[in-house]
Amino acid sequence: MRHKRKNNHLGRKTAHRKAMLSNMATSLIMHKRIFTTVPKAKELRKFVEPLITKSKEDTTHSRRLVFKKLQNKYAVQELFLNVSPKVGDRPGGYTRILKTGYRLGDNAAMCFIELVDFNENMLSEGKAKRTRTRRSRRKSSAAAAAPVAAGAETPKAKAAEAKAKEADAASEAQATETPTPVAEAPAVEEAVKAPETTVAEAQATPVAETPETTEVADAPAEEPADEAPAEPPVEEPAKPEETAPEATAKEEPKKKEE
Repeated sequence: MRHKRKNNHLGRKTAHRKAMLSNMATSLIMHKRIFTTVPKAKELRKFVEPLITKSKEDTTHSRRLVFKKLQNKYAVQELFLNVSPKVGDRPGGYTRILKTGYRLGDNAAMCFIELVDFNENMLSEGKAKRTRTRRSRRKSSAAAAAPVAAGAETPKAKAAEAKAKEADAASEAQATETPTPVAEAPAVEEAVKAPETTVAEAQATPVAETPETTEVADAPAEEPADEAPAEPPVEEPAKPEETAPEATAKEEPKKKEE
């Protein structure tokens, strides 16, 4: 019978079991997470959580008590300097066991055991979740009735919106079909009036006559002055051509040769 056997001996003697739990606790403190079997993790949780509670009081006495269990000064230093400040506000429950399945071979149940405050992924998810608050029945009934009323009114509202959209579309279509050239009419009239005013101004303004033209038109034609009769041009006698003697001189030797 299994009476008063609350501790799992894990198939080991007392000395072996204490050494194994001491080493596992040191690894958990240094690495913040280890992979082991579920029974060992449950026994390790009973072993290490009282040590973390003692580390909240950083005194020589508490350090000696922790060192008696761990037998590792580096693990004691890490526990008092880094772990205890993070878990100082937590009233217990410093570790978490995450089951991963069964091991091949002996089919043993495996798990992760980790320090809760050092898993940043789980902490961020916990902050993102919102806390739920209870509501009274009156508020819940009123909240349930409101969507029903809104659902009853929605078809009418949708029909009114559809009609308003159709009316707007029709008005826009009419506006596009019949454009009103209001702004173009004044511009055309101004363009037509502009040349008329220029022609009228041109007729009203007299042409200024230059004094030179008037003097030339009014002045009488002057009579030519008495001039001496023009002498007839004297013709010079033509000079005899000089080429004739040369031609004769050439012809004479030819006659002699004959």
